[in-house]
Amino acid sequence: MDRALPVRWWDGGGFADAPFDAAMHVVGVRGQPDRATARRTIRSALLAALAQASGLSPSSIRLCGAPGEAPWALLDDGRRVALSISHDGDLSVAALRLDGGAVGIDVMQVTDVPDWQAVARDYLGPAAAATLAGAPAFARAWSEREARLKCRGLALAEWGACDEPLLAACTCRSLVLPDGYAGSVAVLPAPWS
Repeated sequence: MDRALPVRWWDGGGFADAPFDAAMHVVGVRGQPDRATARRTIRSALLAALAQASGLSPSSIRLCGAPGEAPWALLDDGRRVALSISHDGDLSVAALRLDGGAVGIDVMQVTDVPDWQAVARDYLGPAAAATLAGAPAFARAWSEREARLKCRGLALAEWGACDEPLLAACTCRSLVLPDGYAGSVAVLPAPWS
């Protein structure tokens, strides 16, 4: 993975840092009391980010996608924007791409997973499992795999050698997150790149 990508944290009224200036953005919310509130709040942050990044009003943006499928946005100017959302612990993060390319994001709280070695072998593959040393490394590798799967529109499944070239086509970057969390964002080139 390349250098870590910062997350722009939503405080309910806006983003504290500079305006968006690129085709891909990562936003986050923290400290939500429950999963339902976290889902509503990250969607509010996404809508605000889309409005700011696109220059359109929030009423010109429609968040789409049925439960269990990748979310996306439709802008009144006709653009379809790829979105990805992830929740764990008290963090929620979301990525959006204005350039038409696919995106996947995942966040994982670094916790003690008693059987992480077996889970790593089953889901990350034998080569990756052999290189991991403890919960933080496992969380980073797991979030990268989940982000790649989401970017490709694939469900979580056990590791298979035939899936690896498909997932390797995604470029991954780690996220700058609070201590105790690991996260990754994966992208494919935009269709016209």
